[in-house]
Amino acid sequence: MRITITGRKCTPRESFKDRAEVKLAKIERFFGDDAEAKITATVERNTKIVEITVKYEGMFFRAERTSPDSLEDALDDCVDALIRRIRKNKTKVARQIHSGSLVEMFDAEASGEEEKEFDLVRRKSVYLRPQSLDEAILQMNMLGHAFYMFLNAETESVNVVYRRKDGTYGLIEPEE
Repeated sequence: MRITITGRKCTPRESFKDRAEVKLAKIERFFGDDAEAKITATVERNTKIVEITVKYEGMFFRAERTSPDSLEDALDDCVDALIRRIRKNKTKVARQIHSGSLVEMFDAEASGEEEKEFDLVRRKSVYLRPQSLDEAILQMNMLGHAFYMFLNAETESVNVVYRRKDGTYGLIEPEE
């Protein structure tokens, strides 16, 4: 597994990097050597934040945790959350990985342009590939997002699936 560690408003120590490699070995057994992991460590005031994004064969797995004490505690919690999320959806993930039906969906890009009336702080480019509704919900859950935009394979239109407060899912689709 290729691991990239980035610090925002901090410089992660060697001990953090070593611990991250040991912890990610637990995740590597799910995917093997072909996976890429990106760890972002951020320190803001009295809060330490660790975000882990694992990319494997077009699928993304993401978790983010905070700790008031140390980056290492946030890292431990983050890895545990990621493993729980993968295990929870293990059969669905295995089926998608085996069939190779999901491809890379998001390409995060920092935006240098801002609109005059609104404070645009981030822009994402999305690669749309036909997906079923189930695949889109699975990808949304793997990313840990509340919504997900995709190209519906049945209707060939851009749709958005989202998680409702009661735990069910909703679908936004254009009018014909």
